Amino acid sequence: MTTKAETQFNYSGAAVLVTGGTQGIGYAIATAYREAGANVTITGTRMSANDYDNDNKDNDLKGFNYLTMSAQDKTSIASVANSLTKLDILINNAGASLPGGKDEWEADVFEESVRINLFSAFHMSQACLPLLKSSPLASASGASVIGIASMTSFFGNSMVPGYGAAKAGLVQLSKTLSQTWADHGIRVNAIAAGLIETRMTQPVKELDFLSKPLLERTPLKRFGQPDEIAQAALFLSSAQASFITGQTLCVDGGFSIAG
Repeated sequence: MTTKAETQFNYSGAAVLVTGGTQGIGYAIATAYREAGANVTITGTRMSANDYDNDNKDNDLKGFNYLTMSAQDKTSIASVANSLTKLDILINNAGASLPGGKDEWEADVFEESVRINLFSAFHMSQACLPLLKSSPLASASGASVIGIASMTSFFGNSMVPGYGAAKAGLVQLSKTLSQTWADHGIRVNAIAAGLIETRMTQPVKELDFLSKPLLERTPLKRFGQPDEIAQAALFLSSAQASFITGQTLCVDGGFSIAG
């Protein structure tokens, strides 16, 4: 497993925004940037970071700037972007499958899932463009936008048609934005997360008939950890990845290589 001692990236002075950073993959990414010296802002749906105390007993949100945001609301997204004075790295992580436990085969829920998982990333990226263009990184290794995609970007999952369509769209959006924003010194990539141990995947882990076939297909035969996605994000936004843009990095234990 990744440990703090293994972190080799220095983000001192960098301004980072991680949407949906209160738990799971988003929290791990935000924490990794904070530990690398960055000034990190996270978003969540509740009014304040203190409202998560009972849910996130193991998560320390005190070291972050916290902003309330609804991923379905363009005004809310714009408000977050407008509250920032500097931004070097944007992590479009906010998302949900089966929002509210509802059925994504229902038309309204399908549209809700796409708004949460795809439209929010587009609107946030657009709203943050002026700040990213003025980032010092834009004239160096490149300011960065990173979207958190999924194996459903590439493979069908009949349980989450809206989520899958949105995550596939996020991969394509990363390609288009990378091509369009290259002249601004902004690199755009995505990370396709495999089977990662989070609250969202806990029901899968607890049910053998769901987890067994996924683990059998995964060469590394285990769930990944949120920190393993975080380290990929640190790399993609670093100078070491200065010639990488428009790509989707699969961090999936080998799941996607199976025929």
